[in-house]
Amino acid sequence: MGKIKLTKGELKKQRDALTQFRRYLPTLQLKKQQLQMKIRDVQEALIGVDARARALEADIHRWSGLLGEREMDLEGFVVPTKIVMDQQNVAGTTIPVLKDVMFADVEYDFYAMPVWVDRALEALRAFMRVSCERVVLVEQAKRLERELRITSQRVNLFEKVKIPECLENIRVIRIYLGDQQANAVGIGKVAKKKLEYAEALAAV
Repeated sequence: MGKIKLTKGELKKQRDALTQFRRYLPTLQLKKQQLQMKIRDVQEALIGVDARARALEADIHRWSGLLGEREMDLEGFVVPTKIVMDQQNVAGTTIPVLKDVMFADVEYDFYAMPVWVDRALEALRAFMRVSCERVVLVEQAKRLERELRITSQRVNLFEKVKIPECLENIRVIRIYLGDQQANAVGIGKVAKKKLEYAEALAAV
C-alpha cells in the first residue's frame, strides 16, 4: 500500500475509488463466467470434431488403397477453394466463426471413373471441413482463454488488492481525522478554560 494523505480530500478520493471498484467488479465477474461457459462449449465442440475426424479417417482408410490402383488426382476436388468466415462477440471478445467450406465443382468422366470415387470425394471433403472446424475452434479457445486470463487477473486485483486497500486507507484516514477532531476539541476546551481564567483574574 502506497503512502496516502491523511486528509478529508483523500478520504473522499478513496471512497469514490471504492465505489467505482465495487461497481465494476460484478461486471468483471459476469464476464469471467461467460468466458468460462463459452470455453467449455468450445472444448466440447473440439471433442465432437475429433470424434468425427477419427470416424472419417477410419472410413477413408477402408478404401484409400483403391486410390493407388489408378493414377487419379483428386486433390483439386478436395482442397477448399474458399473458406467463409464470420465473427462472434463473446463478452467483449471477438472470435472467428466458420460459416462454410467451399470446393470446386466436380468435373470428370463418370463412365471412366469407378463408382466409389463419388463416395471418396464426399468423405475426403467431409474430412477437410472437419479439419477447418478444428482449426477455427482451436483459435476460438486460444482467444477466449487469453481473455479469461486477463479478466481473472482483474477480478483478483479488485477483490484481493484494490478493494481491501481502499477499505484500509479509509479506516486509517478516519481514525486519524477522528483523533485530530478529538485533539481539536480538547485544545478548544483548554483554551476556553484559560480564557475564562484570564477573564476572572482581570475582573479581580
